[in-house]
Amino acid sequence: MPENFRRNNLDRSSSPYLLQHSGNPIWWQEWRREVLDHAAAKNKPLLVSVGYATCHWCHVMAAEAFSDQETADFMNESFICIKVDREQRPDIDQYMMQFIQALKGSGGWPLNVFMTSDLRPIHALTYAPALTAGNRSSFLGVAQTVTDYLQSGRSNLRPFSAAIEEAPTAEADTLIEELGSYYDNDAGGFGTSQKFPPHSTLLFMLYSLSVNDNEELKRMVTVTLDAIMLRGLNDHLQGGIFRYCVDRAWTIPHFEKMLYDQAMALWSYSLGYRLTQKEDYRRMAEKILRCLDECFELDGLYISAFNADTDHKEGVTYLWDANELASELGPQDFKRFCQVYDISSDGNFEGLNHLVRKNSIQLVSMEEKLLAIRKKRSQPTHDDKIVCGINALTAIALIQAGRFLKLPGLEEKAATVVKKLIETFWNGTSLGHSSYGGILQRQSFLSDAGALLLAVTMLYETDESWSGWMNTISDYVMSFRVDGKWIESEAEDFQKVHASWFDHPVPSSVSLAETALTRSALLTGREVTPVKYRRPHHSDFYNINALIANDHFHLYTTKEPASWNDIPANSIQKRGTPETDCYDGTCRLLT
Repeated sequence: MPENFRRNNLDRSSSPYLLQHSGNPIWWQEWRREVLDHAAAKNKPLLVSVGYATCHWCHVMAAEAFSDQETADFMNESFICIKVDREQRPDIDQYMMQFIQALKGSGGWPLNVFMTSDLRPIHALTYAPALTAGNRSSFLGVAQTVTDYLQSGRSNLRPFSAAIEEAPTAEADTLIEELGSYYDNDAGGFGTSQKFPPHSTLLFMLYSLSVNDNEELKRMVTVTLDAIMLRGLNDHLQGGIFRYCVDRAWTIPHFEKMLYDQAMALWSYSLGYRLTQKEDYRRMAEKILRCLDECFELDGLYISAFNADTDHKEGVTYLWDANELASELGPQDFKRFCQVYDISSDGNFEGLNHLVRKNSIQLVSMEEKLLAIRKKRSQPTHDDKIVCGINALTAIALIQAGRFLKLPGLEEKAATVVKKLIETFWNGTSLGHSSYGGILQRQSFLSDAGALLLAVTMLYETDESWSGWMNTISDYVMSFRVDGKWIESEAEDFQKVHASWFDHPVPSSVSLAETALTRSALLTGREVTPVKYRRPHHSDFYNINALIANDHFHLYTTKEPASWNDIPANSIQKRGTPETDCYDGTCRLLT
């Protein structure tokens, strides 16, 4: 039976994000070869709208422009409209994001790209309202302008090239100074506007502290870790961190919670504790573990994200009226609570209070009482999709937390996660990407392969039974190396996309792959060639790989696994004799 494109077909989707748009009057389609062929046959331009299930402004646009009947009528008549879940199709998302950044200098989600029927991008924008407001054009107005442009005969568009160049190299002795030039001396973190948790940068700086104790570097790291821990990015009641803060001072977050942020923050605070022995960092890591267990874990793996909105209002699950706090806690406890938390009758977010700490004094019983109350409220929706690579990254964080916090059960849990990922996603020749509602997405991505291999190399350090998988996944990772460059994916329904070097918000596919392969080579006795450091703040996780490849991680060879507490944080270990510690060009015998 021929496909019916004169309807919204997202009700058939396996993506929570696409299902959210299944009620729009726009005739949305999924990105599929049949849809692209239909657009080409009709010579009809495309609207490709990219987002994800917990994106606040995606929800706003779904409720406004994409629910407006006049807009829908025009779009249905003039375009083939396609919705893309960026977590399911990072290759398409990366291409579209490069286009909008080349066009406007920045981008975000929802990411709306108008294209010709043969997939040449014409124009791109993020959020647009249903009605023109001030100097912001309505989405319908933008679409009409694009249509006029196409009909004018001036649409001699060249294909957009999304080739990714390698990140520029950098000198080792200038890395910290260059990172310092981005550092916010007033509020911690990097930059002077919105504050995102700089996971890869923090990890590189922490591992650099393992190599050379530097007071200025330590200050930048600890002030930033303290700001994330004490202020509004942290969920002080249940643990875990939000996506970013909208202000420089880390006060008000964008309230979505992403699995990848929990994984990266867990790694950072566990390593931070190992290096500084600050008990606050241990507690922070343990609260993130609690968040993972209570919120994200599903049948032994971890779901993708929690929404910023509850009942279509941002953050309301997490906000408190001062009078409510006083009533629930009682006069004496409320007074103590206000000595630790910044509470006011005016609030800090739309008349209510998002919890921001003044200090790290512990108020466990009060926080547990408030959390019990909060759990009775309406809760944000969540994206139950399982993404292979992000789960592998979570396993990595569990391994590191187990080692640095002296909780060996976490490494055992990570091993169980990795085994389940292999069981779920590996078919003997390739690795699937995501799973939702029992439907497996088979497309292969370097991000998944690199993260899984990195996790396996860590498990191998204390359990050599992972040897076979380490060799198998190493070979598989190398299959993404084409003509001397890394590719992210090669799909039948889209062009070949080269892998990114940008290490935010998670390590790039290139960084994951290269770090994993460097570790695998060291663990199996193969030669490792020194590599150049790359642009600071852009490729900081890659620079951890450079630390390893350039012999700034200790390589311990021992008969039995050494206690991770007895060796430096920047260490890799394997079994063998003679027992040695090789570091910075010298191997010394262990006695």
